[in-house]
Amino acid sequence: MPRLLLLQPPIEDFYDTDIRLQPIGLCLLKAAVERYLPHWQVEVRDFHQNHGRKTIAVPRELAYLKKYYTHRDQSPFSTFHQYFRFGADADTIGREVAAARPDLVGVSSLFTPYYREVLECAAAIKKKLNVPIIVGGSHVSSAPESVLSDPSVDFIIRGEGERPLVEFLHVFSMAGDLRQVPNLGFKEQGRMIFNPVAANYPLAEIPDPDFSDLPVGRYLYQGRPICFLLTSRGCPHRCGFCSVHRTFGTRYRRRQPGDVVREMKALYEKGYRVFDFEDDNLTFDLKSFKKLCLLIIDQFAGCGIQLLAMNGISYASLDLESLRLMRTAGFTHLNLALVSTDEKVLAAQKRPHRVGDFSVVAGMAHGLGFQVVAHQILGLPGETLDAMIETLAFLARHPLLIGVSIFYLTPGAPVAQGFPEMSPADFFRSRSTAMAIESPGCTRDDLFTLFISARIFNFVKGISSGGRELTLTDFFARSGGVEPRIRRGFSLLEELLLNHRLHASCNGVFHEVARFNASLFFRVWNRVGRLSTQDGGAVILSFIDHPCA
Repeated sequence: MPRLLLLQPPIEDFYDTDIRLQPIGLCLLKAAVERYLPHWQVEVRDFHQNHGRKTIAVPRELAYLKKYYTHRDQSPFSTFHQYFRFGADADTIGREVAAARPDLVGVSSLFTPYYREVLECAAAIKKKLNVPIIVGGSHVSSAPESVLSDPSVDFIIRGEGERPLVEFLHVFSMAGDLRQVPNLGFKEQGRMIFNPVAANYPLAEIPDPDFSDLPVGRYLYQGRPICFLLTSRGCPHRCGFCSVHRTFGTRYRRRQPGDVVREMKALYEKGYRVFDFEDDNLTFDLKSFKKLCLLIIDQFAGCGIQLLAMNGISYASLDLESLRLMRTAGFTHLNLALVSTDEKVLAAQKRPHRVGDFSVVAGMAHGLGFQVVAHQILGLPGETLDAMIETLAFLARHPLLIGVSIFYLTPGAPVAQGFPEMSPADFFRSRSTAMAIESPGCTRDDLFTLFISARIFNFVKGISSGGRELTLTDFFARSGGVEPRIRRGFSLLEELLLNHRLHASCNGVFHEVARFNASLFFRVWNRVGRLSTQDGGAVILSFIDHPCA
């Protein structure tokens, strides 16, 4: 029986999103091969989660960040300090894969800044075992040459992978014609060949992901087993900064709600209690989504499940009925992508969202008890610093937490066409933490300052107001009796307001954050005026009654 080993590689970065690591894509591939080619034995191995982390040197391509990420800050306003490898080392991966003796190895390459780790895995495996290696995922779909050109990679798959992988394995077993396999990339006499991309199986013909190689307790959310779900593929929107269409095409497809609930019930029986919907646009077909919520309410009443959509939800399609159904079904958090309040920027990025609708949806969600996080992208092409300030202040005035991402180029995204062709170094810096792209009106110092400003506002938002409107004096009076890290936050914020300097707290020693632009921070602070707290109260950001005046 031929053996296919599918692996999730480690990553290297300043931080890791440790609750969004379950490799659902690989588990879907495993299930598809098991259905259509049952004589193949397939195993999924995760070399990222549960393999620890190791501190490593900041790469030379990111050396400019050392003057920003300078201290191991223990305050609530901290950014980053050390660079890590999250997952197994290359030698361990090569040794364990060789010991498994697979006939073919598949490696997932989801995110562009981590494609080097994928190539490192391929090289380590080839060093231990002469086995063909095939790579797929979002980065491959957007920049296939960057992966297939590597001598350790034999094949790549662009786009959705279930049907192409099944057809490839059939041809591979028979030593047949590789040109007949849709979406496949391969090498022929030193040339890279890319077959045309074709449609995948209909969603109803793709079996539920097979998580059997991954213990139920391996992936947790607040101590409870979490599992990923997909109810749809694709997104009908064409946002300029997004490259999802390079993987899932331009057609939005949705599974039947009954099939999703059947899958959830099977996973619940296995012990999963938290379900995260990883759709790119979960609520676009609102009628179908409401039906899904009603089925979940009916089938899981009293079961204590929790529902999440950490990939975000488009507020353009939400209404009060859908929010009520979500809350009753078990959704507890709502991640909304505002992006910007500048209508010209939204139009340039082809965002089909109206800013006025955001306030309505956010207000309804808060009233229903959702924990709301709203996301802003700093540094979008053509956006002015004033517009970024306005967006941040706008979010500060709503009862939610602010999620800030700093714009980076993604290969295959429409906006990338306005930039020079991306180099390997550009790929590597394709991450928010890199603060890679400056503009004449927005420097890296500005991006850094606004990022920290959002953290400061979130700190204020997180302090209980008792649902009342507080003055600054009232706010600082709440610093007693809180845990040490929060107490440090009060002290550092008061120092900033009094002396216009932000400090990092490192084991009781304070260091000024040199690249933080206090004057820019106060431009935002003054623009906010009245900051809304998470519990529905407010803090008036005026110094009139406070010693900071």
